Amino acid sequence: MKIKIMNIVGARPNFMKIAPIISEMNKHAEFELKLLHTGQHYDDEMSKFFFEDLQIPEPDIYLGVGSGNHGEQTGKIMIEFEKVLIAEKPDLVLVVGDVNSTIACGLVAVKLGVKFAHVEAGLRSFDRTMPEEINRLLTDQIADFLFITEKNAEENLLKEGLRRDKIHFVGNVMIDSLLGNLERAQNSKILSDLNLQSQEFALLTLHRPSNVDAKENFLEILNALQEIQKEIVLVFPIHPRSKKRLNEFGLNEHLKKMPNFLVQAPLGYLDFLKLMSEARFVLTDSGGIQEETTVLGIPCLTLRENTERPVTVSQGTNEVIGIDAERLVAESKKILNGTFKKGKRPDLWDGKAAERIVDVLVESFKLT
Repeated sequence: MKIKIMNIVGARPNFMKIAPIISEMNKHAEFELKLLHTGQHYDDEMSKFFFEDLQIPEPDIYLGVGSGNHGEQTGKIMIEFEKVLIAEKPDLVLVVGDVNSTIACGLVAVKLGVKFAHVEAGLRSFDRTMPEEINRLLTDQIADFLFITEKNAEENLLKEGLRRDKIHFVGNVMIDSLLGNLERAQNSKILSDLNLQSQEFALLTLHRPSNVDAKENFLEILNALQEIQKEIVLVFPIHPRSKKRLNEFGLNEHLKKMPNFLVQAPLGYLDFLKLMSEARFVLTDSGGIQEETTVLGIPCLTLRENTERPVTVSQGTNEVIGIDAERLVAESKKILNGTFKKGKRPDLWDGKAAERIVDVLVESFKLT
C-alpha cells in the first residue's frame, strides 16, 4: 500500500529543511510524495535559485498566495490548502519551521483528520511579540509527530502538556542540507566575484521587523556597523524588507560613510554557504544561521534579545547580544582579538536527521 505524503514549503528557510527529507523519502518506494509550495514567499527569482541549489524537484502544487498581513496570509493559505487536501487525500501532511504556512497547513490538516508532522518542533524564544513564536506554539499543540532538533525542545513540549510518545529527537535537517552541500559550495566563485579573501570579512544578515521596521533600532545597528567596518570588511546581502526600510527612513546616506560595507543583492544557497563558511564571523538576526555557524565553527553574534535555539549558545559559537551599539562593537573586537568563545557541535547534528525522521514514519505506518 502506498503512503501518500504531502510536504509543505512556503518561504526560503523551509527549502533547506525540506530538501533532505524529500531526498530520504524518495528512497522508499512505499511513499508517494507531493510537494506543495504555498507561495508565501513571493520572490520568485530567489525561490528559483534555492530550488536549483538544493536540487529540490519543482513543486507539484503551487498556491501562489503572495504577501499580506499575518491574518490575511494565513487565511488565504487555509482556504486554498483545504481545496487541495480534499482533492488529494494524503495520509500525512509534513511541515517545517515556523512561518505562516506551517500553522495554516497544520490547522487544515487536523480539521480534516489527516495525520500531521512538525519538523523543528519545541523551539521557543518565550517572546510572544514574535509572530513565529505563536506559529510554533500552536503548530506543536495540534501535531501528531513532533520532530525536535535539541533536548531543550523536549522540555518545552512536555511543560506544555504534549505527550512524550509524540516527541522524536532526530537532529537538525538544516544541518543535513549544510553538510550535504558544503563540498558543492566550495565551487562557488562568490569570493572572487566580490574581491574578498577568506577570514578577511564578516557577514551580516538583517531582516527582523524589530530591527529594521523601527528607525531608531536600525540606526543603532548602523552606528555599530560603521565602527566595525573600520576593522574588517562587512558583506551585507540585503533582504528586500531591509532595503525598503533604508529607503523609507532615508538611511542610504549613512551607508556612504562606510567604505568597507558591501551591500549585495540576495544570494543563492550555495553562494551564501560559501561566504558563511569563509567569514571571520557572522552578525545576524536569523534563527537558522545561528545553527549553521555553530556547525561551521564560525563565531556568531545574534542581534536579538532572545533565541529559540539555546543550544547554539550553551554549546555552539553563538552569543545573543541585542542591538546596543557599544556591545556590538565590543563583541566584534573580542572575535577579532581572538578572545571569543569556542563551541562544539550539538548532539545528532550529524547530517542524518532526515533519515531518522523517515525511520519514525516508516515504523508508524508499518512499512517495514
